[in-house]
Amino acid sequence: MEDRIIQKLTGYTPDQHALDLIRSTKILLLVGPTGAGKDALKVELLKTNNYHHIVSHTTRPLRINHGIPEEDGVDYHFIDLATAEAMIDKHEFIEAKINHGNLYGTSINEIKLARDDNKIALTDVDVQGVREYKELDPKVTAIFLLPPSFVVWQDRLTHRYGDVVDADDHKVRLQTALAELEEMQNSGYYDAVINDYMPDTYKQVTDIIVNGITPDQSKALAVAEQLIRDIKDYLSKV
Repeated sequence: MEDRIIQKLTGYTPDQHALDLIRSTKILLLVGPTGAGKDALKVELLKTNNYHHIVSHTTRPLRINHGIPEEDGVDYHFIDLATAEAMIDKHEFIEAKINHGNLYGTSINEIKLARDDNKIALTDVDVQGVREYKELDPKVTAIFLLPPSFVVWQDRLTHRYGDVVDADDHKVRLQTALAELEEMQNSGYYDAVINDYMPDTYKQVTDIIVNGITPDQSKALAVAEQLIRDIKDYLSKV
């Protein structure tokens, strides 16, 4: 069945109803390397009750993180392959992909819930997800969160993961971050925000999505450029 799903996802596009829904709903996508602060920012934004958190669907099994089991409908909508295939056939996904043998997708219904409640649809995605949304509606807002420096970023990762992550995993994480930063530089899809002090980050993001005020990008782009140089330097030595 997995091969059949992969085949059905090849060239998959949402139908006109989904496109109309996306284009009539305010959507905020948070992007950034692991440790940039996406989850912490989401928590702050959701406290306002002005946002609807998009809960993705997945066919992967429920996990236990730090002794706490994931919750269906909160962390993900956990579905089986047959349900996923039926949703694809009915064009109930905005986007969906197979990653490590499991389907991950965003349902049209999640966007409808946000629009019906007059809320901003909010989620964090990777750069591929941003490309897919932007192809459907260029007005979708994508904010790229940046750590203030390479050193601060590495300290955050150490605090978050401790010694659990081995050298190879860390190298992969840095390579992924490098590709994300270069995509941010070159695509023109993003408003970049330095996440140094959460109240300032929150204000900048609110200005962008609610008030339509884009902060000066020069400092953020300079930080991104320095991060790229620091990552490349680090990777050249490992």
